[in-house]
Amino acid sequence: MKFPFNEPENTAVITCCHITESDATILYVSHDEEDGMWQFLCGRAHSQEQARVVSLNEIFTLDATVSKLANMPCGYIAERKSKISKWKMKRKG
Repeated sequence: MKFPFNEPENTAVITCCHITESDATILYVSHDEEDGMWQFLCGRAHSQEQARVVSLNEIFTLDATVSKLANMPCGYIAERKSKISKWKMKRKG
């Protein structure tokens, strides 16, 4: 599958250790309005020590279903209940 995001593949994004180190499913995605930063999280509460910075391509490689969110505007979030659930997108706040 071709890389679907408008941002470069090496764009830094925030994720958590549960996704990068424990194969947790990405259940929450945020595209921040202030700085355009993407966050791909497992849906749990996290401490700062559990944060990881990886490339957007690494996230896409771990879970290609995030391609459905490639055009999600800044200021929006998307959530789902499981890896096979549909993403539900809404304006943040």
